[in-house]
Amino acid sequence: MDPVSLPLPTEVEVSVVIPCLNEEATVGTCARKAVSALRKLGTTGEVIVVDNGSTDRSADVATAAGARVVREERRGYGQAYLSGFAAARGRFLVMGDADDTYDFSDLSGFIEPLRQGADMVMGTRIKGRIEPGAMPWHHRWIGVPILTGVLNALFRAGISDAHCGLRSITADAARGLGLRTTGMEFASEMIIKAARSRLRIAEVPTTLGIGGRPGKPHLRSFRDGWRHLKMMFMLSPTYLFLVPGGLLFAVGTALMLATARGPLVISGVLFDYHWMILGSLCMVLGFNVVSIGFFARIFALTEGFEMSDALLARLFRSLDLERGLIFGTVLALLGLAIDIKILVEWIHKGFSFGGEVRIRPALVAGTLIVLGVQTVFSSFFYSILGTERRPR
Repeated sequence: MDPVSLPLPTEVEVSVVIPCLNEEATVGTCARKAVSALRKLGTTGEVIVVDNGSTDRSADVATAAGARVVREERRGYGQAYLSGFAAARGRFLVMGDADDTYDFSDLSGFIEPLRQGADMVMGTRIKGRIEPGAMPWHHRWIGVPILTGVLNALFRAGISDAHCGLRSITADAARGLGLRTTGMEFASEMIIKAARSRLRIAEVPTTLGIGGRPGKPHLRSFRDGWRHLKMMFMLSPTYLFLVPGGLLFAVGTALMLATARGPLVISGVLFDYHWMILGSLCMVLGFNVVSIGFFARIFALTEGFEMSDALLARLFRSLDLERGLIFGTVLALLGLAIDIKILVEWIHKGFSFGGEVRIRPALVAGTLIVLGVQTVFSSFFYSILGTERRPR
């Protein structure tokens, strides 16, 4: 899906966008409340209900309640919002669900901060009120706090409720974020990109009600929770790949260097060649994870999840395919030279070392060869992925 393309603002100040999938029982209530709230604000506005393939009378009910219905047959929470944003004419966009769990009757808290210079306003149920039975206990005490904490830790958003469905954003800000995900992770993508773009984000306490939709909710706890978590890590390859990969490589290098010359005893603990084997494994694994991290960052740029990357810009200026090939070849040849030396010595001693051990130099040789070969092929892949992103 291409990033959302919004029309230029017109005389309409506020567009209330409500995604809808078989919400015949509640969408009319939400639309009427939103129309009433716009009148109370004394502003020009519109209510847009995005019918996301409903099989009931949701569209007719929404139209009767004063909403403009936009059809979007491609399913998905994010897809519905992308279509609704594209159809909206207002300078400010208000988002909310159609199940009547959020109260649209007073939207001043989501409009006034935008008028005063904020780029985005997040509702917060945590600092507001959650009616008894409105939220499952594992959402309230496990899912929401964990996902919000991870998002704040990775992106420094500084919010208390990352998954409140009632929020607002300026049309200019939404246009600049390049939103593109089509599922429930759209909610996380919006906050992540807003935080990375250093948008001014305000919070307003809100109430989560039980709602009036019959049947099961559209939200699937574990599936949608994983999609949010996956989106966070996908947009943060540094923490997912580069940091753990770099630590693995550093630990492996330390173990290799510490035991390369012989056994080492620290506080009565023997560190012999078995620790060197572990060090070799950590070095190779760490190198692979770091390489994937750089590939992920290039992919994020290529696919539009990121608009710029200072680290990659520096790497593209200093590293190229030729340098990677030379460095990888040198590493592999050094390892091969050590192996040849071991082989020659073995032949000279009658195809036997006579009880002597050559495990340490063999481990060094094997590690260098593997890292060298991986560097060569990673350089090719790095060059292929980064070709379109090199400064011209």
